[in-house]
Amino acid sequence: MGKTKTDSTRKTRRSGSRKNKSSNSDRADPLLLEIAWEACNQVGGIYTVLRSKVPAMVEKWDNNYCLIGPENQGSASVEFEEAPLAGAFGHAVQALRDMGIGARMGRWLVTGRPRVVLLDYLSIFPHLHEVKYKLWTDHNISTPGDDELINNVTAFGEVVRLFLWQLANKDGARRHIAAHFHEWMAGSAIPSLRKDHWPGAITFTTHATMLGRYLAMNTPSFYDHLPFFDAGIEAERYNVKAQYQIERAAAHGSHVFTTVSDVTAEECKHLLGRQPDLLLPNGLNILRFERLHELQNLHRLYKEKIHEFTIGHFFPSYSFDLDKTLYFFTSGRYEYRNKGMDLTIESLARLNYRLQRAGVDRTVVAFIITKRPFTTMNVHALSTRARLEEFRTIADNIKEGIGDQLFLAGTRGEIPDLNAFVDDYWRLRLRRAIHAWKSGMPPGIVTHDLIDDEKDEVLNQLRTARLWNHAHDKVKIVYHPDFINSTNPLFGIDYDQFVRGCHLGIFPSYYEPWGYTPLESIASGVPAVTSDLSGFGSYLIQLLPEHEQKGLYCIHRRYSSYDQSAEELAELMFRYCQLNRRERIGLRNAVESFSEHFDWHNLGMRYHEAHALSLDRV
Repeated sequence: MGKTKTDSTRKTRRSGSRKNKSSNSDRADPLLLEIAWEACNQVGGIYTVLRSKVPAMVEKWDNNYCLIGPENQGSASVEFEEAPLAGAFGHAVQALRDMGIGARMGRWLVTGRPRVVLLDYLSIFPHLHEVKYKLWTDHNISTPGDDELINNVTAFGEVVRLFLWQLANKDGARRHIAAHFHEWMAGSAIPSLRKDHWPGAITFTTHATMLGRYLAMNTPSFYDHLPFFDAGIEAERYNVKAQYQIERAAAHGSHVFTTVSDVTAEECKHLLGRQPDLLLPNGLNILRFERLHELQNLHRLYKEKIHEFTIGHFFPSYSFDLDKTLYFFTSGRYEYRNKGMDLTIESLARLNYRLQRAGVDRTVVAFIITKRPFTTMNVHALSTRARLEEFRTIADNIKEGIGDQLFLAGTRGEIPDLNAFVDDYWRLRLRRAIHAWKSGMPPGIVTHDLIDDEKDEVLNQLRTARLWNHAHDKVKIVYHPDFINSTNPLFGIDYDQFVRGCHLGIFPSYYEPWGYTPLESIASGVPAVTSDLSGFGSYLIQLLPEHEQKGLYCIHRRYSSYDQSAEELAELMFRYCQLNRRERIGLRNAVESFSEHFDWHNLGMRYHEAHALSLDRV
């Protein structure tokens, strides 16, 4: 079932496929389904891949395209609009309902409004033991009984299998069906579909191998050791045996196996035992970000919002020149070493020393944005924000009062004493606000009260690096252990708006199958740093040698020591700090123009190629 076909077999299959197509020229257009645990269900990066890719897929496939995801009441209530059952997909949904399995069909309320079918995997739970037994007896995949996620994705895989069979039974005789599975969480259906000779074409994409993620986090020189790991033993060691077995079976069972970069392809070769057929780099719907005529205005607008946070966070203790302040940031899932957070902090400490020693008249505020368990937002951070709002209220009222009186005085030909125009009430309120504003405490380096701050690796490294936000520090740190959105009282803007207000994104990952964060940065016109161990960085080095002139920087980590990489990043940031305003504007213009290269209308062609190849191999 899982072996890759020989060349001669492939030629025979392709030849037969062509003959079949020529003899069935009256067949309807093929159907394409994309199956993923994150379809209409926001969990991580694959949600962004699917959502942003929709317009390019709908443009090619129209209503013959449908996504399949799990029923999740939380996300479905916001993103899903149910529609009447119609067509081939509707018939398959009705067939599942007749079997007692919950299924809904509608539109995903994102750009492109694609068809989506949500399957209630809990409907199959009374028979889950039978499903898991067949995975073991037919495919030697052992699944623990007490793992909630594995139980859920195994049940989801079974209802997907049943749906695809209903679709094939109803429509398979008159049209080809292509099913594209994303990640191991959607892949448990693949081995059974192949064993039972499901007539459609199967593509499987791994966006990051489950085992590779664990090994990279815990193995120094992971890529040097990669060819020598015993994958089965390592999967048991890290307690991911079931996930590994499902992923491996899906990779070998698919007609076309793909991944997102050559970096991950190397993992697949050694850990899953199959070289991917194609690479499918991730893109973005760049038009969603594109504001060429407004680029500088948007940067200035959202930079002012970040200025407000900076004033509230730092100015009660001391002040600095905001016109000479640069905002750097790093963000992403909390994987301290894999995401390069350790290297970023070390390089910021070195940058702090360099800027002080060189006497560079710049202040860098560096944000670390991730998600960590916390009890509440820091009381000091909230109180200074409230006091800042008090200043705004007082200033607005004084401005309004002075304006009216100044207008009347001018009409009388008088040049007034402006102090006399300030009402005593607002003067007293201003004095009280100033008295309450000043603090003898230094600015904190973390905005929230972490549940276990003594064991937090980011916080501990900041302490070790002595990045304390002292007045003399040229590099200030803001560790924000929660994702930014418009309801956040400290910023009041969404994440993409925050990114637009910054000057440089820093993402020197040690393990990163692709890397959406630098891509999101350049789509917003913000220069970004990546590494040659990320799929995105490797792509830049091989295919776009002029990337540095476009505001994209790639730190060398593959054959460099930690110290060498930290020094390279510190030097890059130091040079950036010495750019003047005109040079920074030029980089922002260049990087946003360059981002069009990563639009799905360009990179989506790789997906079309994979689907065509899978249909050719059936």
